[in-house]
Amino acid sequence: MRIRSQRVYICGDLVPADIVMENGIITAVESISETEPDIDCGSKRIVPGFIDIHCHGAYGFDTNYADPDGLKKWAAGIVQEGVTGFLATTVTESKDVLLKAVRNVDAVASGSYEGARILGIHFEGPYLDMQYKGAQPPEAIAVPSVEEFREYQEASGNRIRIITLAPEHDQGFALTRYAASHGTVVSMGHTSADYATAMMAVANGASSITHTYNAMTPLKHRENGMVGIALRLHDLYSEIICDCNHSTPEALHIFFNAKDASKAVMISDSLLCKGSKPGERFMFGGHEIIIAEDGSAHLVKEGNLAGSTMRMNEGLRNLVEKALVPFDRAVNACTVNPASLLRMDDHLGMIRTGYDADIVVLNDDYSVEQTYCKGIPRL
Repeated sequence: MRIRSQRVYICGDLVPADIVMENGIITAVESISETEPDIDCGSKRIVPGFIDIHCHGAYGFDTNYADPDGLKKWAAGIVQEGVTGFLATTVTESKDVLLKAVRNVDAVASGSYEGARILGIHFEGPYLDMQYKGAQPPEAIAVPSVEEFREYQEASGNRIRIITLAPEHDQGFALTRYAASHGTVVSMGHTSADYATAMMAVANGASSITHTYNAMTPLKHRENGMVGIALRLHDLYSEIICDCNHSTPEALHIFFNAKDASKAVMISDSLLCKGSKPGERFMFGGHEIIIAEDGSAHLVKEGNLAGSTMRMNEGLRNLVEKALVPFDRAVNACTVNPASLLRMDDHLGMIRTGYDADIVVLNDDYSVEQTYCKGIPRL
C-alpha cells in the first residue's frame, strides 16, 4: 500500500512524501513521483501512531477488572484517538486483584485481538506513599517487596514494562535496583520523597517520573522536591498529563521548556470512564468517582482528581494550541519518546523504513481521519 501526503512527519519536519507499507512494515519512504498512490491524503498531516504508556482503561473497562472482552474493546476503541500501542495500567488493590489483572493482560496480549497493540503493563502501585496517594486506594498500599514483585512479573508473563513506586519507602532501593536490572522501567510517583532521596533513587536505577506535578512533592525555591528533580535532570524521562485539568497550560509550557526534548512523555492517565458523559459515576479501585463538566474524573467523597478522560489527539492539540509547545516536540512526546522509554524505538515511534507501519492521519483540527496499526486501517 502506498499512502501520500504533502505533510508527512519525518524527524521533526512535515514534508511531501509517499509511505509504502507491506506486511505491517514501512518498506519505503519516498519523494512524491508520478507513481499513483493507493490513498492520497492531500495536505492532511501524517504522524507516527501515538503510544500511551499510562492509561487505566476506557469505555467502562478498567485493567483491574481482568475482563478479556473489556480489554479487547478498549484496544479496538482507542484507535479513534490515534493510539496504536499502549500499556494497560493497574491501580493499587489487593494482591489477588492485581494478580488476576496482570494474568488477563498477558492472556489477551498473547492471543488475537484488533486495534492498538498491548505493549505491556504499567504497574502503578501498590508501593506508594500515603500522603501523596491521590486516588489510589489507601487500604491496599503496601511496602515494596522484591519477592512479591517477582510474583507479579511471573504472573504477567514478564509483561510489566514500568513500575511506579515511592522511592522513600523502598528500603535500600532494593526493588528499584532489582526491577531496573531486570528490564523494568522504575518510575517515581505518588511520593513524598525530597530532592536528595529522589536523586539517590535515580543513582540506583530509577529512570522516569510518573505524571509530573501530580501526587508528588512540589518545587519550592528552598525545597526542590520531586518536581525539581523532573525539571532539573535532563536525562530523566518524565510523564505528564496534558488534559489542562491536571496541570494548567502555563505549567505544561514550563515543563516542556525545561525538559530535554527527548525525555518528555505525554500520557492520558485515562480511566474506565473515558467516553462517558458528565455526571456519570463509576467505581475506581473500590471508590466512587464522578465525571465533571470539563471531562475530568473526581473522587465523590474526597473531591480530588482521580484521573483523566483525555483522548491522546486532544492532548496533542492542547500542547500545541493552548500550551504553545512546538508541534515537533508535542508529537515526539506521544510517539518516539515513549517508544524510547520502553526501549522499543528501534521499530516504533517514527515514520522510517523498517519500522512498524503504525501511522495516524490527522485533520487540521487534530481529529483522527484514519489510524493504521501495522498497516491495517482501523477506522
